[in-house]
Amino acid sequence: MNLDKRIIPLALGGLGIGTTEFAVMGLLPDIAKTLAITIPQAGHLISAYALGVVIGAPLIIGYAVKFPPKKVLIALMVIFTLFNGLSALAPDYSTMLIIRFLSGLPHGAFFGVGTVVAARMAKKGKEAFNISLMFTGLTVANLAMVPFVTYIGHAFSWRWYFVIVGLIGIVTFVSLKFWLPDIERKGETHFLEELKFLKYRQSWLVLLITAIGFGGLFTWFSYITPLMTEVSKIDSAYMAYVMVLAGAGMVVGNLAGGFLSDRLGPEKTCSLLLFLMMISLVGVFFLSENKTVSLILTFICGALSMAVAAPINIMMMKTAPNSEMMAAAFMQAGFNGANALGAFLGGIPLEKEYDFNYPALVGVGMTFIGLLFSLRYWYLHEKGRFQTDTLAL
Repeated sequence: MNLDKRIIPLALGGLGIGTTEFAVMGLLPDIAKTLAITIPQAGHLISAYALGVVIGAPLIIGYAVKFPPKKVLIALMVIFTLFNGLSALAPDYSTMLIIRFLSGLPHGAFFGVGTVVAARMAKKGKEAFNISLMFTGLTVANLAMVPFVTYIGHAFSWRWYFVIVGLIGIVTFVSLKFWLPDIERKGETHFLEELKFLKYRQSWLVLLITAIGFGGLFTWFSYITPLMTEVSKIDSAYMAYVMVLAGAGMVVGNLAGGFLSDRLGPEKTCSLLLFLMMISLVGVFFLSENKTVSLILTFICGALSMAVAAPINIMMMKTAPNSEMMAAAFMQAGFNGANALGAFLGGIPLEKEYDFNYPALVGVGMTFIGLLFSLRYWYLHEKGRFQTDTLAL
């Protein structure tokens, strides 16, 4: 297998984005202590970033389609690097909340443009594989960078985590400039034209599956550090290794999700994975006091968190053949809506002073709802009612 080095800048962007998005979850107690806030309040920083993605993705893409993709990606990485660098200097909670929101703005747009660029650079029939290579950056972030910056954050200061993310942003900027080829924009288009795919019920079903169903997993991942230290009784000094375990699961899950999707079809695969998510979160709720079982579930939940990426993106691409970039951006908005919703709803039982395994119980309900939407999409697809009816689910 020959790796096309033109895809490396996109993977590096995924590395930086994955690091800034997920490493904060392992450092919530440290950030909370420094900023003199509670852990649930620190969880709002996750939600603020995710909301930035949700808002920024469609708005930036709607404007960016006028420009060549390479220039757009470079500009997005400049913004990403700037605000992540400023996060290292945030003096208080309110300032950090605003900066994290601004840091999230280029996230979805980068992946939206990057998904289309990766597909266009691929040989015919290899589009999905090229897209998966771009998302490899996310899995490597969780396998290597997130544990690394979690260790640095615990040992020295969480502010170094943002410095490291800024450095990754600079490297990505340089690689985009010199390695990514110039790719012509697809043609004249209008913001409203790009949004036409939203009139189809399948598009909304995919977004609901993503935001609600996938959000269930974020109720677990957002509070993984207090879950492991307070419930599973794992020493905080070992959290970097726990994050390695979750990251290893994500690497395996990313490959397994693509493998299953190619063989079972994305609709069946998505429903199967959501069912497995629900069962795994039940396990987290009931079995996290057992240290060994908790670690096994960490690997499984990590795997499921990335396994769904390939099938759900393919499902969305089927609904938007004429506006792939905007649809891909909306998918990132959906994933980060899941991030925000999972962190927020998962924090509610914690604010009521329930134990740290209770967010997973909220996640069980969310994944069950997502499974119902996935089964509905599957039914419509099997019946051939695809892009024929509008809005009504």
